[in-house]
Amino acid sequence: MSRLEELLQELCPDGVEYKKLEEIATISRGGSLQKKDFCPDGVPCIHYGQIYTRYGLFADKTFTFISEDCAKKQKLALPNDIVMAVTSENIEDVCKCVAWLGDRAVAVSGHTAIIHHNQNAKYLAYYFHTQMFAAQKRKLVHGTKVMEVTPDTLKAVAIPVPPLPVQREIVRILDIFTELTAELTAELTARKQQFEYYRDKLLSFKEKVN
Repeated sequence: MSRLEELLQELCPDGVEYKKLEEIATISRGGSLQKKDFCPDGVPCIHYGQIYTRYGLFADKTFTFISEDCAKKQKLALPNDIVMAVTSENIEDVCKCVAWLGDRAVAVSGHTAIIHHNQNAKYLAYYFHTQMFAAQKRKLVHGTKVMEVTPDTLKAVAIPVPPLPVQREIVRILDIFTELTAELTAELTARKQQFEYYRDKLLSFKEKVN
């Protein structure tokens, strides 16, 4: 029996309870910061567009900053909060999120939902990227050219909420797979570059001169 099976049997032998997101979290909208507010250093900030292009599921450092004065006017995500982008040009990307694992609050732009919760942040981030969540999300999306899910509608999303020790064990297992996937991806990229190099080298000939 695996450690996860032992924990499930011990802590939730009758199954895992599902709860609405509003039962385990408060959801608020992001602030008003824009790309023009970025500066070389200062208060860390996350722009919603970066969630699609620069962040993975978790982050403890930001790529951009804003001034202290600008930060006073912004909405902040606390350590362990989930920052979710709620607008996108396609239904697949809308609601992509990042768990903020830094040691201080981070300013958050508009077009986001800040999910402040009492669960394991990485567990929630993993869940928000599952097909189970995607199926619920599709029922909430509206718009044509721009897809949007309003923060208020997220409150009704149902999430399996096992005890925290179970969440931690699930995260531990998924972290291992994430690391292995990253290693395999790096290896595949290196092999592809090697193949392209030798392909071009082996198929490149000196032209015969008549």
